[in-house]
Amino acid sequence: MSEEKEVTKEKVEVKKEKLPKEKKKKNEEVIKLQEEKMALNEKLLRITAEMQNMRRRYEEEINNIYKYEGEDLIKKILPIVDNFERAIKLDDTDLSDELSKFLEGFKMIYALLMNALAEKEVKVIDCLNKEFDPKTMEAVLTQHEDNVLPGIVLDVMQKGYTYKDKVLRVAMVKVSE
Repeated sequence: MSEEKEVTKEKVEVKKEKLPKEKKKKNEEVIKLQEEKMALNEKLLRITAEMQNMRRRYEEEINNIYKYEGEDLIKKILPIVDNFERAIKLDDTDLSDELSKFLEGFKMIYALLMNALAEKEVKVIDCLNKEFDPKTMEAVLTQHEDNVLPGIVLDVMQKGYTYKDKVLRVAMVKVSE
């Protein structure tokens, strides 16, 4: 019987030794799981924020696409407008009647084209006799003029245009020195 007591006593001591080790091990596992949970929560927050940013950027991009939907077409039409303006400048009193009729037709088409562009919020950049603005103008020539302050636009070589609030094409101008 005394042997049984000794064996039982040993088992109790072994169990006592195992309990703190097991408890310590379980505490470590709990701490590790809590750290993993925190890391996953942080990752979830980052991913959620990134998704919100992506959604916002996507909506802004879609809004800009709708806002400037005709920009490419308008850019292709501008050289045609330039050619109409050059043809209209040919108007002279010495021209034959047939040519004058063609020019009248050009003027009507030009007026319709400019009205259509104005309806789409395309505007000519007003720069003649204004101070040079590098955001909307490109100086292709300079010239010294008496009685004119430096940096004033003397002549417009090619008109510039804006579409809504965006510069489509800068004006090419001659500026005083």
